Amino acid sequence: MTIPPLAAKKPTRRVHHDDVYIDDYEWLRDKDNPEVLAHLAAENAYTDARTAHLGLLREQLFEEFTGRTQETDLSVPVREGRWWYYTRTVEGQEYGIHCRAPISGPDDWAPPVIAPASEQAPVGLPGEQLLLDDNVEAAGHEFYSLGSFDVSADGTRLLYAADTEGDERYTIRVRDLATGQNLPDVIEDTAEGALFDPSGRFLFYTTVDDAWRPDTVWRHEVGGAATVDSEVFHEPDERFWVGVGVTRSRKYLLIEAGSSVTTETRLLDADDPTGEFALVWPRRDEVEYDVDHAVINGEDRLLIVHNDHAVNFELVSVAAADPEGEQRMLLPHNEAVRLEGVDAFRDFVTAEYRRDGLTRVAVARTGAGTNELDFTELSFDEPLFTVGTGANPEWDQPTVRLGYTSLVTPSTVFDHVVATGERRLLKQQPVLGTFDASLFEQRREWAVAGDGTRVPISLVYRRDLVTPGVPAPTVLYGYGAYEHSIDPGFSIPRLSLLDRGMVFAIAHVRGGGELGRTWYDAGKKLHKRNSFTDFIDCARHLIDQGYSSPDRLVADGGSAGGLLMGAVANLAPELFAGIHAAVPFVDPLTSILDPSLPLTVIEWDEWGDPLHDPEVYAYLKGYSPLENVRETHYPRILAVTSLNDTRVLYVEPAKWVARLREVGADALLKTEMSAGHGGVSGRYAAWHERAFDFAWLIDAAGAREQHPA
Repeated sequence: MTIPPLAAKKPTRRVHHDDVYIDDYEWLRDKDNPEVLAHLAAENAYTDARTAHLGLLREQLFEEFTGRTQETDLSVPVREGRWWYYTRTVEGQEYGIHCRAPISGPDDWAPPVIAPASEQAPVGLPGEQLLLDDNVEAAGHEFYSLGSFDVSADGTRLLYAADTEGDERYTIRVRDLATGQNLPDVIEDTAEGALFDPSGRFLFYTTVDDAWRPDTVWRHEVGGAATVDSEVFHEPDERFWVGVGVTRSRKYLLIEAGSSVTTETRLLDADDPTGEFALVWPRRDEVEYDVDHAVINGEDRLLIVHNDHAVNFELVSVAAADPEGEQRMLLPHNEAVRLEGVDAFRDFVTAEYRRDGLTRVAVARTGAGTNELDFTELSFDEPLFTVGTGANPEWDQPTVRLGYTSLVTPSTVFDHVVATGERRLLKQQPVLGTFDASLFEQRREWAVAGDGTRVPISLVYRRDLVTPGVPAPTVLYGYGAYEHSIDPGFSIPRLSLLDRGMVFAIAHVRGGGELGRTWYDAGKKLHKRNSFTDFIDCARHLIDQGYSSPDRLVADGGSAGGLLMGAVANLAPELFAGIHAAVPFVDPLTSILDPSLPLTVIEWDEWGDPLHDPEVYAYLKGYSPLENVRETHYPRILAVTSLNDTRVLYVEPAKWVARLREVGADALLKTEMSAGHGGVSGRYAAWHERAFDFAWLIDAAGAREQHPA
């Protein structure tokens, strides 16, 4: 049998709050060390050898992914200015091609008809102009990711930014769309999030500090040298990120500074792009707010969604000329509804919120004669679904673009006509081959946590392949951090699991945002253990209700969800046949103790500050996956990471796997050597990566390798 690589032990001492921790594998942090690279290569070779028997299954899965996907396709065009903008994909090419075609006239708000999946896939629209071909830009690079993409308001110039390393550092370029040639403007080492001002004369962008925190906003005059760019705003507080934007009305430029729990916004009249940004509301600890510009009853107002004495947020409006003056209540706080945001248009406002663990969208007209907003919620028939506003860039558009999906409904795009309430189906994600949605069951279960809290679980499976009460191979997915919600959505690759008789379940544990801000607060800082125990209770619920059994249940999570995976592996290894952890945050204490590392100080609002608070230190040490590996029988573990990941460094899973090997665990480490936090780039490469992960999950859960014909 192949012998696993054993990392050398080179003990280092970590001393904080009178606690001494001996770390044998901290030396793996130096990715420029040939010994480290050799160890990662040995781990990859070992993983390849241990999973070689899954090679045919991986090929089958990849063929299923591509066989169900309309590879030559076109996104639903979005109108902006005098053009319809869209992205095309071409079979055999890794990346998208960004294009536009002219509108027929000022009243042309209906996007061009897209051929259904049963017809020849479109190759473009009449009058198409190619703006950017990502396949050309990616040539010669092992990794490519497009970040910012913005066309000037007059439609003559394109700003785009690309990352070719996976480290989320971008190079901005500007293209003359009349000639198709790039201008001399090149700005390197920027963060994501750059745009033109409405005049198109300037572009605004952000750069990062030594800890890779976006901390400074710059103004660049198109045609000028980056060396003379003007610093517009600098944020000295290491807890805050900064970003720049523009209101849909194009009346204001915005600079937003935010930590996990506090935000602050500055506005600048877009007619004066070289002027000074002015505060809307000064920052106050643990008060968050978002700002949009609206015209209500002929008056310029700022719509502000905030949580000042409103834990689930409320909506007020203030005079744009006096934002700290009188407030008008538009949507009061509701303990059962988490208000997530509003978008203002010339004639209406949309609101997005959560109720009963599901997303909702409502629309209100802003007609003359009233200062109130009367919102009407849009209704949908399925018991589980996800809905949200999509690309809606135009101030005076008469429709709202919506995105809709569920665990059994492919991604669907609608236009909602505000004046009439008509809902126009524009496109549904094609699923090639024999896909019958009626074969699939989606449902909501509720596990009961140890403290009596009811925890939702979303499930999907094939009715003809899963028998109620008979344990089935099951994937239980979880995240549970940053108030990020894992909403029910469709996945073509997931069909390959369901077709093999597997159940796919999502544990909506505390720490996420599915049930509002209090749900998030109950799974962070000194309440973080609730995320782990919720997941374990969801696993027990699936076992007790006969959906699965410990020898057929596998757990899956990535990033902060990878921390969840590492924690439950230590707390309840007996419940799982396998655990898949992607870019896992499994050495959190070491990382959060080091302010020089990317994101560390920002993370203190989420996890607590163990550097200065001994209680937080002890709490984190008590659940850190790496530091709590113990002598027990662990399930099979696969950890997948990326060498250039700047969010969760590869060293964390590398150390974790090395420590697991010490106690005899069957743990594998796979490191992508040219990728970032989101994995490899390119859709075919991503499908191959997904096929690798899925083959391992199928094998660990004991599912059938062949799906029914």
